[in-house]
Amino acid sequence: MPTHGSITKAGKVRSQTPKLQGRERHNPPPRISLRSKYEKRVELKRNPGQNWVFLRK
Repeated sequence: MPTHGSITKAGKVRSQTPKLQGRERHNPPPRISLRSKYEKRVELKRNPGQNWVFLRK
């Protein structure tokens, strides 16, 4: 049964691709994101879900 390509060419494209550095990620500390969630849920009394524009009465 014929194979799809030879084993000697394995990894050819990956070795030819230039290495790129990963970008620096700037996420807020968990304490800040949890504080904003608390403000939305408790202080503003917003409904859970995607329709957060409508306030709970």
